[in-house]
Amino acid sequence: MEFRIADTFTDSLARLTGEEQKTVKTTAFDLQLNPASPGMSFHKLDQARDKHFWSLRVSSDLRIIVHKTASSLLLCYVDHHDKAYSWAERRKLEAHPTTGAAQLVEIRETVQEITVPKYVEAAALVSTKQALFCGVADSALLSYGVPAEWLDDVRRADEDSLLELVDHLPSEAAEALLELATGGTPQPAAPVAAGADPFSHPDALRRFRVMNDVEELERALAYPWDKWMLFLHPAQRQWVERDYAGPARIAGSAGTGKTIVALHRAVFLARSNPEARVLLTTFSDTLGNALRTRLRRMISNEPRLAERLEVHALNAVGERLFERHFGRPNIVSRDWIRERLVATAKSGGADRFSARFLLSEWEEIVDAWQLDGWEAYRDIKRLGRKTRLPEAQRTALWAVFDALRGQLQDEGLVTHAGIFSRLAEHTAARKHPPYDFVVVDEAQDVSVAQLRFLAAVGAARPNGLFFAGDLGQRIFQQPFSWKALGVDVRGRSRTLHINYRTSHQIRSQADRLLGPELADVDGNTENRRGTVSVFNGPAPVCERYASAYDESCAVAAWLAARTAEGVMPHEMGMFVRSESELARACAAVERVGLPARVLDEHVETTSGQVSISTMHLAKGLEFRAVVVMACDDEVIPSQARIETVADDADLEDVYNTERHLLYVACTRARDHLLVTSVEPASEFLDDLRM
Repeated sequence: MEFRIADTFTDSLARLTGEEQKTVKTTAFDLQLNPASPGMSFHKLDQARDKHFWSLRVSSDLRIIVHKTASSLLLCYVDHHDKAYSWAERRKLEAHPTTGAAQLVEIRETVQEITVPKYVEAAALVSTKQALFCGVADSALLSYGVPAEWLDDVRRADEDSLLELVDHLPSEAAEALLELATGGTPQPAAPVAAGADPFSHPDALRRFRVMNDVEELERALAYPWDKWMLFLHPAQRQWVERDYAGPARIAGSAGTGKTIVALHRAVFLARSNPEARVLLTTFSDTLGNALRTRLRRMISNEPRLAERLEVHALNAVGERLFERHFGRPNIVSRDWIRERLVATAKSGGADRFSARFLLSEWEEIVDAWQLDGWEAYRDIKRLGRKTRLPEAQRTALWAVFDALRGQLQDEGLVTHAGIFSRLAEHTAARKHPPYDFVVVDEAQDVSVAQLRFLAAVGAARPNGLFFAGDLGQRIFQQPFSWKALGVDVRGRSRTLHINYRTSHQIRSQADRLLGPELADVDGNTENRRGTVSVFNGPAPVCERYASAYDESCAVAAWLAARTAEGVMPHEMGMFVRSESELARACAAVERVGLPARVLDEHVETTSGQVSISTMHLAKGLEFRAVVVMACDDEVIPSQARIETVADDADLEDVYNTERHLLYVACTRARDHLLVTSVEPASEFLDDLRM
C-alpha cells in the first residue's frame, strides 16, 4: 500500500501545540506500521464530497483527515474535530483533467464570494478595474492547472481580488495567474501520459510525497514541508539537470529558492557522476552549517553519496587544503592588521589616513588582489572607483602596505586572501583538482581570492562551477569582474522569479529598495521584473517616532498583537543595523515580556525565544514576523562608513550595500513586517513608504 503525506498535513501539524504534535506523530507512525490495526479508529465522513475522505481519531478532540483507497493512504490534514471535518467537507482529491496532476481542490460552492482583502483601501472596494484574464483561453488556463470549476472566478478576477482568489487555488495555478498578471508568460508542465499515476506529475510531487518507511516519515514530520523535503518547482528542475559548457549562475531575489537549486544541483552532480568529488560551499561558516543540515535531510538514506559530497564554508576549505599541501597556516587577525597599519602609517608620515580607510584599502585592494609591487598598486583598476587617488598619496600608502607585507612574511603569517591565492597557483599547476564539481551558494559575497581559487578548480571544465546568488543581497564584497578572473557566466545565467518565502505585500515593498534590474561588472543582468510571491498577507508597516521610548512602546505593542494572533516567540525576529542599536531592540522585547536571545556569529535560534541580531547576521534566517528597528538617519546608511569613502564612486557603493542590508533584513519576514525609526529617519524609508 502506498503511504503518502501532503504539504497541507505538515502545514496543519505545525499549527498545533508541541504536545498535540507529539500525539499526532505517534498516531501517524502507528498508521504507517499497521494501517489495519484494530487500534486505528477510522470514521467515514458522510458530509464530504470526496467519498474517500475518512477521519482518524488521535485524541478526544484531534482528528487526522485521511484519503483512503484500497491501494493507498494519504495524510491530508490534522486539526481539532470541527475544523478538521470542515476542511474535508470543502475539498476533494482529483486528477486535473488537462495536466493529469493530482490536486487537492477546494470545492467552489463551499467558498463564500471572493472579496477584496481588508487591507485594500476602502475607496477601492467598488472596483472598476478590468478583469485580468478575459483574453486568456480556457484551454490555456486549464493547462496551468486551474480547476475547471474555478474558471468563472478567474475570469472575473481583477488586481484587487486576485490575491484573495489565488489562496483558493492549487499552487501551480496560483503561480501561473500571478505571472500572467505581472506580464509574464507561464510555461505549463507537460501533462502526464494517459493512464499514468497522477501523483507522478511534477506539480503533484511538490505537494504529495511517498513515505517508504517510518524513518522517512519521522524526518518528514520533524520539519516544515519546505525545509525537510526541499522540493523543486518544475521550472527550477531544468536548471538543476542541465549540462553547461562552462561556469553557470542562478540568480533571483530573496525567497526564490536559489539555495534549493544549489542543493539539488550538488546532489544531481554526485548522483550522475559516481566517482566524482563534489563540493557544496558558501562564504560563511554559519551558512555552511545550514547547508550541511539541509543536505543531510535530503540524502540521509544515501550514505555512499554523502561520502563524495562535502559541505564546507570556503575559508574552511582553503585552510584544510593549505594545511595538506603547505602546512598549518598561521592566520593573522584583523585586529593585528589594523594595529600594524596604524603604527606603520604614523611612523612613516602617512597618519593623515584614518584607520578605517587604511584597513579598507588593504582588505579590498592590496590583500584582495594580492598586489606584490608598487607598479601593481599604481595601475590597478580600483573596483569601480571613478576617481583615482593622486599618485603622491598612493606612493605614501604603498610604503605602508609594503611594510606590512614584509612584517607578515617575517613573522610567518598569512591572510585568507593569501591562502586562496597560493592554492590557486598550486591547483592550476596540478593535473587533478581537489574537486570535480563545485556548487557555490550566496555567490554574490565570494571574495576576489576565493573566486580565483574556484576558477583554478573548475572554470575550464563543463559543469565544473555552478553559482547561486543575488546581486541585491551583496553586503560583504565590493563588486569586481568575475570574467577577469576566468569565470565567465555570460549566456549561462538565469533568474528565478517565483518567491516561496515572503508574502506578495512584503516582497513588493522591499523590492522598492532596489532597482528592477541589477548588473554586475561584466554586464550580466538580473531582471527582477515579473517576480511573484505565491501567497499574500497584510501590508508591511513603516513608522517613524519622536523618541526611542515611543518607538520601543510601539514595537512592544506590535509584538504583543502578533503574539495574540498565535505567532510564537521563536517565529519572531528583530534586526538592527549594528551592535550599537541592539539595546533598543532588547528594550522593546523586555517591555512586552517575551523571552529573547541576541544571536552571535553562530546564528543559532532558540525555540521559545525572540531572535535579535544585526542585519549582517540575517542571511539564511526567516521568521513569520520581523521587526527592523532603529532605521534612523546616520544609522542606515552608516555614517561611519560614509566618512571613510575616497570618492563619489565609493560613496555609491556604500549606499548600495547599505540598501542591500535593509533589503536582506526586510525579506527575512514571511507574513508580518514592521520597520521603525526615530526622527530624523533614514532616507531609505522614503523608498519603502512610496
